[in-house]
Amino acid sequence: MKISVTGKGGVGKTTLTAGLCKYFADKGKRVFAIDADPDANLAFTLSFPEPSSITPLIEMKKLIEDRTGAKPGNLSSFFKLNPRVDDIPDKYFVQHNGIKLAVMGTVRGGGMGCTCPENAFLRALLTHLFLEREEIVIIDMEAGIEHLGRGTAQGVDELIVVVEPGKKSVETAFRIRNLSFQLNIQNVSVVGNKVRDKKDKSYLLKSLSDFDFLGFLSFDDAILQADIEGVSFWGKSSNFRKEIEAIAEKLKEKHYEGR
Repeated sequence: MKISVTGKGGVGKTTLTAGLCKYFADKGKRVFAIDADPDANLAFTLSFPEPSSITPLIEMKKLIEDRTGAKPGNLSSFFKLNPRVDDIPDKYFVQHNGIKLAVMGTVRGGGMGCTCPENAFLRALLTHLFLEREEIVIIDMEAGIEHLGRGTAQGVDELIVVVEPGKKSVETAFRIRNLSFQLNIQNVSVVGNKVRDKKDKSYLLKSLSDFDFLGFLSFDDAILQADIEGVSFWGKSSNFRKEIEAIAEKLKEKHYEGR
């Protein structure tokens, strides 16, 4: 299963991504996690040792030059558009508690549409992970779907938009869905986060009435406290684990019923 998680900044994309990673890893699945958010916090949220020491892929300049045939930052030279990347997940991803993780990093002066060796490398890697690997791949994206090119999008089994009660978050969900349809991503679903009560839940259901809801995550002080203490949120809240499990089970039902 290949899952992309997106939404407006600050809605809790990383929290959902980490929860799904933990759930599937605990079930004995091989999980690849990709942090594609410029404000990279997935490693910290998953309690990876020394998360700040993880080198983003985009900063592995010698590796990128070896694979693309051009120095990173060089926009004028020729380089390989489809470099070899099949060994990258096993060699360069960092592993902890059954989860293999990579931080993508960002290219200064351009997004994934930038024609440069760095982005050729990242595009090739994402395409490989989404189209050629059998493991579960979960990508924590920035506020949008800019990291998904048309080739990569073909492998997305589920694009999850995280929303919180609020008009800006709801509007972002509609924008992302419109963009996803342009890339022919049909399985777009929603997870409501920071839900305090039935009123919040009703607001989201009414505002996004034609979206497919996978579930809801309650506003949880235990998650906030875990962040403050710098410890794993997974063991702090049994309610959070139950809600993640319900979302994951619905994902599995939807995924396998479509096979």
